[in-house]
Amino acid sequence: MTLDWCPSIREACGHWRDAPMLQQTFEAMERNLEQNNDACIDCAKTVVEVVCRVVVESFHTQQAPLKPTQDTPTLSDWLTAAIRALKLGDVRDDRFKKLVSSHHKLADALNDLRNKAGPASHGKDPYLARLAEHHRRSAVLAADAIVAFLHQAYLEALLDPISSREPWERFAEDNALIDAHVGLAVETEDSYSPTLRFLLPGGDELPITIEVWASPSFPDTFNDMMCSGDINDEDKKELHGRVQT
Repeated sequence: MTLDWCPSIREACGHWRDAPMLQQTFEAMERNLEQNNDACIDCAKTVVEVVCRVVVESFHTQQAPLKPTQDTPTLSDWLTAAIRALKLGDVRDDRFKKLVSSHHKLADALNDLRNKAGPASHGKDPYLARLAEHHRRSAVLAADAIVAFLHQAYLEALLDPISSREPWERFAEDNALIDAHVGLAVETEDSYSPTLRFLLPGGDELPITIEVWASPSFPDTFNDMMCSGDINDEDKKELHGRVQT
């Protein structure tokens, strides 16, 4: 077997390249698939759980907590939290609710198979026979279906650009809208207190004054002060700043 059997897992892991544990699990899954090793079932279950955690972390806040409250959350607990984070259950269509519920059943079945046959999670009977290839394939396909469901919903969700780990391109439309309506001007008449002016729609302005001053041991001139932080200076000095709005 190859990763061609789980294209959605491959796509999701490519999207979240900055998640080291997800990448490590994905690499282990690829190796075990190539070797027809039953441990690919353990990896498939783990990929689903880590993807759920990535989704939950993207929306969890102290004001609106989403993480499972259990001491040792199960795969089903994390999937429930991810579905709640993506608001996939906030629909009135009973048929779609059944579709969401079916992913819970897939997750439970995948977890049960991993507990019973996965060689990498718990010690098993040393003479337990290797699973047939179609069993491994079923587990990988089930994991791929769950990941596809979550990842595609995540790509369509509205994220908070302040806390999101997504790249700038994810918010290109919003940034273009800001750039079209908000300007920035800089006033440098006072070298020690440059002022940034945010030009808002309707002609309003939001001035922000940045003050820079030195410790008593600092030289008095601005040029000397700027030079005092030279990287080769053995007697390092500190610059202090303050922002006033």
